[in-house]
Amino acid sequence: MRIDTVIFDMDGLLIDSEPLWEEAGSELLARYGCKLTHEQYASTTGLRTREWLEHWFHFFELEMSTIAKAEQRILDLVMEKVKKNGREMPGVQYIVSYFRKKGFKIGVATSSPMMLADLVLSQLNLTNVVEAVTSAEALAFGKPHPQVYINCAEALGASPQATLCFEDSVNGMVSAKAAKMKCVVVPGRHQQQLAQWGLADMKISSLQNFNDLLLSQLHH
Repeated sequence: MRIDTVIFDMDGLLIDSEPLWEEAGSELLARYGCKLTHEQYASTTGLRTREWLEHWFHFFELEMSTIAKAEQRILDLVMEKVKKNGREMPGVQYIVSYFRKKGFKIGVATSSPMMLADLVLSQLNLTNVVEAVTSAEALAFGKPHPQVYINCAEALGASPQATLCFEDSVNGMVSAKAAKMKCVVVPGRHQQQLAQWGLADMKISSLQNFNDLLLSQLHH
């Protein structure tokens, strides 16, 4: 089936927010006297905030009853950091313009709360370009479960088999593939060589590198 729809992940793909999430998470855990290595943080990218907290609270044996307050604190910190220091990832305007010119339906499927998605799309001047935004915030399961991608395709009136996703995390890639969609991964600099990327249909180093030749390969 010919691809006519594109869905983008948000954090780490459209906006360089992963370092900001990492900062916020580290600041939050420091309040409990805990410290994460970068490798530990990277192992849980793509999870929703609540799942991220549950994972590390369990790991550090912290009091689970304080998670709701901790979740709000992290979100407040991230919103503040994105407003001040949120940087667009290389190639975002190029890739969005590329698919707009081809008449593709364009969506965003994120693990982050809708409040943050609205802020990011506004900062990137994409609010009027993206036709559907879905968040895993209130779903029973977040990425790597496929529901957030399935919901976005439905909102766009698109067939999963005619949909291409762009992801930067392993959890996101698994989510897109489980939704029966094509997936191009754009890993962070330090994750380029992960064996798990073999599940993706294609791996590129930057959104700027996507072109007609690569799209034609994905049609097959």
